[in-house]
Amino acid sequence: MDNDTNIDYEAMARDCGLFGDSDTATVITNIENLQDKYTKETLVPLYNYMLINAQNPDIIMQLIRCVDMYRDKSSLECLVDILLLRNANYADNETKEKYNNVRVMCAKAIANQKNTDVVSSLLYCLNNKDENYRVRLACADALGRIGDRFAVAPLIEVAKDEDEKSTYLRESAVTALGLLGDTRAIDPLVSILETKQGIMDKFTFLKERTIEALTKMGFNDNERVFRALKASLDDESAQVRINAIEAIMESEHPKAFETIKHCLETDSDVEVKKNAMIALYNMSDRSILDEVINSPNYPDALKVEAVNIIDEYENDEE
Repeated sequence: MDNDTNIDYEAMARDCGLFGDSDTATVITNIENLQDKYTKETLVPLYNYMLINAQNPDIIMQLIRCVDMYRDKSSLECLVDILLLRNANYADNETKEKYNNVRVMCAKAIANQKNTDVVSSLLYCLNNKDENYRVRLACADALGRIGDRFAVAPLIEVAKDEDEKSTYLRESAVTALGLLGDTRAIDPLVSILETKQGIMDKFTFLKERTIEALTKMGFNDNERVFRALKASLDDESAQVRINAIEAIMESEHPKAFETIKHCLETDSDVEVKKNAMIALYNMSDRSILDEVINSPNYPDALKVEAVNIIDEYENDEE
């Protein structure tokens, strides 16, 4: 192991083949072997030096993995430089795509450090509509994981932007808002659910993520949120209806039980009915299970599910 504080990182990088004609696989193997020779105190600045000087995207990817293991603050500047493409050098679309993969991984590594100093750089990429959409997705996710309040307003703008070409990006922004948990996002998120059905048909996943985000925020008995969730119980997507059931169950609204009960009685999808029954069971007691079992108005599959719940939970308690 090393004890020398005056280390020639350029020479060490050269020994790894970074500046020579060594093939990519050999250089990556040499980088991997460094962990057997040096301590963190040497490895982190060495990785940083190589990140600054590397040009091959596959080698950069390996170096990002290495710095992500230690998550040292000194690596942030190098990671941000890569994210912003300050040192990028690509001659064709294939190499450019590889660099996009590098930048996606870079955003994830940045997020793992939970450092709010990088929020402005992430927002820069997120708000650039000419940027690769996967890079923007990764930046939205990173903002949610870092948890900075200054990211809330830009994420709201992305989430509610109906002109945004990438629905996936809007979904990622909504998910990030759910992670941030800032109640400023509640009204904009509800607006997504309130958008006319005809416009929203192709945005099923966006609605699912929106409901999940609202649930994480803990909207309690917010009347506007409740009305939007209740309306979502009529959505053509079964999964949206299921998500709405779960959200209503978690709320403290006084009409939560009766609203889900109505869904149990009227929904045409058995899976939705199952989720409604389980929600009602969690909110009260086994009486709802007995009602399902004994009533001719419920399908056999639902009755079987009710019996299974009783066998698994109620009988054990007895």
